[in-house]
Amino acid sequence: MTKIFQITLLTLYAIFLVSCTADSKKVELESLKAERREIELKIKALEGELMASGEMNEVKTTEVLVATMPLDATNFTHEVEVRGTVQSRKNVLVSAETMGRVEKISVEEGQTVKAGTKLVFLDADLIADNISEVETSLELAEAVFVRQKNLWDQKIGTEIQYLQAKNNRDALQKRLATLKTQLKQFEVKAPFAGTVDDVIVKVGEMAQPGVPLIRVVNPDEMYIMSDVSEAFLGKFQQGDIATVYFPVQDKSYKATITSVSKVINNQNRTFTIEVALPTNEAGFFQPNQVAILKLVDYANEAAITVPTKLIQTDASGKYVYVAGSAEGKTVALKRRVQTGLSFNSKTEILAGLTTGDQIIEKGYRDVNEGTEIKLASL
Repeated sequence: MTKIFQITLLTLYAIFLVSCTADSKKVELESLKAERREIELKIKALEGELMASGEMNEVKTTEVLVATMPLDATNFTHEVEVRGTVQSRKNVLVSAETMGRVEKISVEEGQTVKAGTKLVFLDADLIADNISEVETSLELAEAVFVRQKNLWDQKIGTEIQYLQAKNNRDALQKRLATLKTQLKQFEVKAPFAGTVDDVIVKVGEMAQPGVPLIRVVNPDEMYIMSDVSEAFLGKFQQGDIATVYFPVQDKSYKATITSVSKVINNQNRTFTIEVALPTNEAGFFQPNQVAILKLVDYANEAAITVPTKLIQTDASGKYVYVAGSAEGKTVALKRRVQTGLSFNSKTEILAGLTTGDQIIEKGYRDVNEGTEIKLASL
């Protein structure tokens, strides 16, 4: 019990000290305020006595030194930034048309190929044997047909014998053509000119239709695809200029919007735009490379703009200070404004200012409504 009592006493004492400290600060603050009021009263009394005796005709108000800037109609644009990725119209994973064992791979990664270049050969021994067999049968069928035709031309033999020989020859010709077409399916070819980006398959593995074997990329037909919020519908058109920025490489390019989708993705409420890439630096771009698109969504060729930092806010709204005159003096005037979009530290003023107004640019935080000011010569 004794320990609990001691702890309680210490706690109460600490609270008392904190309370005393807070009370002493309050007392000191009230004392200083009273002293300030007393000094202000003395100053006013002395000014009154001096003015009454004629020793001071006027108590001069201190002027605030400021700098102003004239407002002119200028071109104002607002940009939005969206994320995009580099895509290629010719970036494909080549697969086989038929099943077979990989017998040979004739290209390497990084190799440049032409359209139709044979990339992979599958084991086609069975098809080759069938072709050889049909070719042998076709030679015989062709010889039989020629002899039977000669006889028929001489009105020897029956018509059915001639037609059977012809049909047998024609059937073997079609069979041979089919086998040769099937043989081509055992050769995997490049669908277009480009570069072998990745060799996925290995010799001895089984190839299946639709299973990727080799990736071929053409760097000359790349573009940027980006998903843009539906809030910007109608803001961008085909042919508009965009700035493409690659943050990793710290490079920027001017590019043209080549396509604007007319369909909204119901999953993320976006539409797609495509932007062309310059062809003179095709080697710089890689598929899936990240890019930032800077798109102009608003432009006004005759806008009144002010530095955003000059716009202040109070309970009644936004305002700026301009240089004006009152009672023959140059003073600061508070001008209520209606603002539009802001970009690059500039804000468009929709209402409240006109061209020719002298807005206070430097010293604007040191003035109030009616403060006498002196214009600095810059």
